[in-house]
This record gives sequence, C-alpha cells and structure tokens, in this order.
Amino acid sequence: MRAPLSWLREYVELPAGETGRDVAAKLIEAGLEVETVDRLGAGIHGPLVVGKVLAIEELTEFKKPIRYCQVDVGDANGTGEPQNIVCGATNFRVGDKVVVVLPGAVLPGGFAISARKTYGKVSEGMICSGGELGLPDDGTGILVLPPEYEPGADAVEVLELVDEVLDIAVTPDRGYCLSMRGIARETATAYGLQLRDPALLDVPTPNAEGYQVEVADPRGCDRFAARTVTGLRPEAASPLWLRRRLQKSGMRPVSLPVDITNYVMLELGSPLHAYDRTRLEGPITVRRAVAGELLTTLDGTKRKLDADDLVIADETGPIGLAGVMGGIDSEVADPEQDEQSGEWRGTTEVVVEAAHFDPVTVARTSRRHRISSEASRRFERGVDPEAAAAAAQRTVDLLVLLGGGTAEAGVTYFVTPHGPHTVKIPASHPGRVAGVDYPREAVVRRLQQVGCDVYGQDELTVTVPSWRSDLTDPNDLAEEVIRLEGYANLPSTLPRPPAGRGLTERQRLHRRVGRALAGAGYVEALNYPFVGADSFDQLGLAEDDPRRRTVTLVNPLSDEEPAMRTTLLPGLLAALRRNDGRGSQGSQGSLALFETGLVFLPTGEETRAARLRVDARPSEEEIASLGAALPRQPRHVAVVLAGPREQPGWWGEGRAAGWADAVEAARTVAHAAGAELTVRAAQFAPWHPGRCAALYVHGADGEEQLVGHAGELHPRVVKALGLPQRTCAMEIDLDAAESAGGGVVPAPSVSGFPVATRDVALVVDESVPAARVEAALREGAGELLESVRLFDVFAGEQLGSGRKSLAYALRFRAADRTLTAEEASAARDAAVASAAERTGAVLRGAEAAAGA
Repeated sequence: MRAPLSWLREYVELPAGETGRDVAAKLIEAGLEVETVDRLGAGIHGPLVVGKVLAIEELTEFKKPIRYCQVDVGDANGTGEPQNIVCGATNFRVGDKVVVVLPGAVLPGGFAISARKTYGKVSEGMICSGGELGLPDDGTGILVLPPEYEPGADAVEVLELVDEVLDIAVTPDRGYCLSMRGIARETATAYGLQLRDPALLDVPTPNAEGYQVEVADPRGCDRFAARTVTGLRPEAASPLWLRRRLQKSGMRPVSLPVDITNYVMLELGSPLHAYDRTRLEGPITVRRAVAGELLTTLDGTKRKLDADDLVIADETGPIGLAGVMGGIDSEVADPEQDEQSGEWRGTTEVVVEAAHFDPVTVARTSRRHRISSEASRRFERGVDPEAAAAAAQRTVDLLVLLGGGTAEAGVTYFVTPHGPHTVKIPASHPGRVAGVDYPREAVVRRLQQVGCDVYGQDELTVTVPSWRSDLTDPNDLAEEVIRLEGYANLPSTLPRPPAGRGLTERQRLHRRVGRALAGAGYVEALNYPFVGADSFDQLGLAEDDPRRRTVTLVNPLSDEEPAMRTTLLPGLLAALRRNDGRGSQGSQGSLALFETGLVFLPTGEETRAARLRVDARPSEEEIASLGAALPRQPRHVAVVLAGPREQPGWWGEGRAAGWADAVEAARTVAHAAGAELTVRAAQFAPWHPGRCAALYVHGADGEEQLVGHAGELHPRVVKALGLPQRTCAMEIDLDAAESAGGGVVPAPSVSGFPVATRDVALVVDESVPAARVEAALREGAGELLESVRLFDVFAGEQLGSGRKSLAYALRFRAADRTLTAEEASAARDAAVASAAERTGAVLRGAEAAAGA
C-alpha cells in the first residue's frame, strides 16, 4: 500500500515539520512494515510553470514534426512576454495549457534547462511530458492541463510534484491498512492525535425505490449497497488532484467513474464496482455460479465458472465475479467524441455497488481463476463490512460533484443481521504474555485506541470493531496492547531451559555425524524434502522400486514436486549440479556435500487422522491417532562427491574421487554411530552395477541388516542429471545404524605396551570379497588382534588367471604384558589358518613354493 503523506495529513493533523521518514519510524514502532519512503520531486529545481499556447509554427523542412511555439507564461519569466519554445510533440494545440520549464531549472535526473539554438530557432525552455517530470508516462506526449489554471502558476503545486510516499508491506492480518483510513488510524494512534475518519458520512435510510437487488447467498454476501447516479457528463474527466493521488498510490487513471471507485477504495478500504445501468437487464442477483457458466471479465478473458464461485448476475447471466473482477458486458464505457458533430458519447447512468463478501470464498475464486485484483487482495484480508454504505455514499457524492450527475432517491442496502464480536480477556493477560506489568488503565486505553469498546474491571469484555476481523481471541488483543506500548520497551531476557534436560541421544548422534563428515572434507547442504516422478526417472529406478511409493501433499509448493522424498539423493545431487555449474568447487577443486534428514516411507497401514479441537489440549489417544496417521520417518544421511579427492603437486600425483571414498564416508558414519559396518558388492540403482557396495550392520539380535549403499553412480544417471563424470554417492539409514551400534562410541584407549605387527599376503580366488577374508582373519587371530588393515591388492600373471593377492597388516597387543615374538607369530598363523579354511586363501610365498 502506497500512502502519500499529503493525503495522510487530511485525516491526521501531523506536526508541520514532520517528514515521511519520521512518520515511517512511528509506524514501524507500532508494528507496520514500511519498506521505503519515496521522495517525489526531489530532483526538480527552478521555475516550472503553467503556460498557455498562443501560436504554433510548423517547421516542415525536417524529417520529423517540429513546432515553434509561442507560450504565455505570465510574469514567470520576469518580462511578461511570450516564451518561444521548440517542441517535437503534436498532441497539443493553440489554447491548451501546458507545463513549461524555463531556463535555469533542473529536471529529474540532473537534466539542466537552458536557452539554446536548435532546428534554426532559439528555444527558451521546454514544454514537458509527464515522463520528463517524473510522472507515470502514458505515451500520449506533452502533458495537457485542464483549462482552469492561469498562465504563470507554479506547476509544482498544480501537479503536486513534491511529496513523500510511504510504501507499506501490509501483512495478511492487517487488511484494514490497505486504505488511507486504516493507515491514518495507525498514524493517529502512534502520535496520540485525533483521527478525522473519512467514513463518518451521513448515509440516507434504505428505501424501496433503489435498484432491485436479490442476495441468494447471505453467507457469501452479508452486505450489499446499491446507489444510482444519472445525468453524468460523458466528457467529464477526473480532476488533476484525483489523478495525481491515484498515480502516487500506484494506480493508473482510466475514466471518471472508474477513477472515483478506485479513489474511494484507497480512501476507505472498501472495494466498489460501477455498472452502466443501460447495460443491465433486470435486478442484480448475488448467487453461486452454475457449473459451466461463462463470463468474460474486464481483462478480456472468457472464463468457465465453477459451482463454488460467487457471482453478480442479472437476467442475462453472470456480470461479475464477486469481490474479484467485473464483467466486460456491463462495464462503464470510455468517453468518445464524435469527430463530425463534436458530441461526447459514453456512460451517463451508473449503478454503484458496495458490498462485503466472504473472504474465503473470494480467496478461492481468485486462486481458481488466477486473478489477483486490488479488490480480491482486500476482501481476502478482511474489509470493514460496516463501511459499505459509507463507501457507496462517498462514491455518489464524488460522481455528483465531479461528473455533474444527479443521485436518485432510491437507496438499496441488504444486511445479514449479526451481533458484534466480543472477547473476554483478563486485564493482566497482556502483561503475562509480554513479561511486563501493564496497568489495567494502559490495557483499556490501548484497546480503545484500536477501536474496541471495553467494559469490566479484572476481567474485560472487549467488543471488537468491525474493521478488525483479525481480533478473535485474547492473544490477539494482547498483541495489540504490546505493540502499542512499544516492542522496544520489552526487556531482553534469555530463555531458561529446564534443569536436567539436554540434547537427546538422536540429536547427539546427528551432531557427531555432522562433525565427522565435516572433518572428512564434506560440506553440509540442506534441501527441500519434496520430489517428483521425474526425479525417480532420472535416478533410473524401476517402476516397482519401493522408493517410488511416496506420500503426496494436498497443497504442494510446486506441482512438479508434489511428494515427500523417500531418498536424500535427488536434492543432494541437484545441489551438486548447481554448485558445479556455478563454479563453486572448493579450494581443492572438488565437490563433497552431505545432508542428514528425514525420509518419508508410507507403509500402507496409516490411518486417517482425526480433526483436533482448538479449545483444549489434545488427549493422549488423539495424539496417538495422529502418530498412526503418519508414514515411517527414519533419519538418513547421504553424501555426494565429484572431482579430485587429492590434488596433484610436487608431492606426487593426485587422485580422483571414487567409489571407495563413498564407502569410506559410510564407514565414518557407522563409526560415529558405534556400529560395525560390513561391505559387500551389490547392484542397486542409481549406482554403477560394477562399482556399488551394499552396507550392512549387525543388529541387536545378531542378524545382518542392510542399511544403505555406496559407490559410483551409473553413467546414465550422471548424464540425465547433468553431473560431473564419475560422481559418487552414499546413503545410509542413520537410525538403523544407531540401533545396531547402541549409540555408544567407545573412547580410544592408549596402551602402555608395545604393538607387534605382522604382514600377510593371501592369494584367493578373484570372486572372494576382501571383507570375507578380513572377517576370517579376525576370527582366527583371537583376542590379541587389535586391528586389521588391507594395504595392497595385486593381480598378475605369476598368480595365475582368476587369482588375486590381498596384503593385510595385523596389529597384535596384550592389555597386561608385552607380547613375545612367538605369541605374535602364533596368533598370525591362527589367523592365516582361519582364512585358508573359510576362504581357501593361501600364503603368497607358500603358493609359489608349492608350485615349485
């Protein structure tokens, strides 16, 4: 909402020296969001006057129209002689009043005006268009003024060029501030001044002579006022002051009847509509549309109506969408002048509609037809229902005053009776909410400033004003008291958590995993939990893949992503693609991202949630029913990485990120969860079938449980998503890993006894997994084994076809003594024997000797 300060002063007698920034600061303190204060006319300096065109000489020797004009500027030039000005516009004639800028003046943008010779003539100034003065430019050319202004008059005052406009972002709960009346009320309250309410008008009593109106849906329309004005002069144009106020408020002048309805809407906040009475057939009816009815709205679009649409209709059918937009068949015609006779044609009889429509109905109709109009924005946020009659009267008064019309004696006013809304609130409630002791007198005074009627002592009975439909419960009233008393006066206090409470084990694990991955070089990326079918297609998931079974939202943010995610990979891979496309690789030239978050896995056993009451805390049974209606929501952690994992340099060759790095990230997560991870080769989309690992943990019952996958993505997936080549990823069920590990991570121990290291190289069949060999070594080595590490894999002709060599480093240590060489060697031999028995492994040297 744009509020000109000059207009605001009509309703609030502000101090003379108060600027727009001063008013903005007061309104911000009162809780309004003033985004900017525009200073209009700040770039205009020097003489800018009204001129009368006395003569025009057409200069025809140039390629474009050039006119040499004599303009009467009164005594503004100090001589009283006409001013000679060269102008290229042709939309004015002799006798017209125009805006003249004299030499020495400066126009917006630092454009200095001086007398200069052009097109063979000396031009002593300039005749201005609206755009050159900083006004909205309609493209018609020179700005032609109404004839009543005298030559030499100050055009800055005539055009109200100097002003300040407050641009206020009106939140949905403050719809009353979408009007000068509402903003003036807030300004008067902020300054402690009296409000001159523009809605306090003498409204005639309804009678049977007014235009016939039938309201078939009182719930959708509880107020409807109709007034008729006849005898309007078609040639009557909106006065300059009215057009300027509309322009400053961000609206375009159209014609007198339309401009007046827009002006009254901005002034009082009540949207109006004007019908050409000669184009109406029979009574006006407010009803629900018949499904399939057609209506061509003012924007020229033919719309197919829904049965839930509230429409204004006559005997021919719908003539407008109630509270949203009127129809083209009954609109007020633009005035036209007959070129031969000079007579004006246009609307001479107008029926004015001022109504109050149900906000929910208007909002749904607006969204259904994708129309966001000035009227719908106000009705959605709440319009004062009691202002309809005053708005209709104000419109009629202006049509009579400015259009030369006559108001008919008939007055139609439909009202659905209902009592005022009251709220009971303890006088101490605002203080308890704010943590500040507000006296009862302060609470009552602030509520009265809002417009409420207040009765009672310790418990107050508050009657809410009609323009504040947002005040529905005690907390709303408490907010009004607190904001008017001043948010700046609230003490700054830190919240005190209850004693004995800290992070849950799940939260501790979440942080532990995040620190571990960050330490490994990954950067956390948070993504929206929404996916679409295209995401699963790009990942190459089969049609029967369980991850395609999703929870679909009723009101998604995007129609392309209507479902909740079942995997973290779509969002994380999209983040990787964006960062790679924008050159946001890290200092090492690589990208490594991770995310920890919930996935949503429907089981098919969810029940329908019961609607909870709002006046009491839900019971345990109701909370349980809500839980039963939710899908399973395990916490997952995923990583994606691409590019070099180790940079080349003088220290040696670099290394690109590979599937093993993704597996190592899984080990990092499992270690943080206290779980022992087992890795096996697998085939699982979207990973490369030859470079994919399945991740297992041992559950509490000793059984292995699949918790995730890691490896290099399939080339088709990389191409479909536009990812860097050889992109790798890992995803693991963190809740399952936590359950397997018990959430306990053993602290590292430091032994005072030396370690005994033995290396073994075992030759096994190429199909034997290294993890299987490692498990056999661990089982055979016994309690003295501290760790096993695979440090080399070799395959060559000397081993034979289909064979490979796995070299392990075994570390042995006793907790209470120094191991002897014999003890270490015996443990090593037992480990090798176990591997030979379970995997067919043979010591590399022994195999060669046997072959010899």
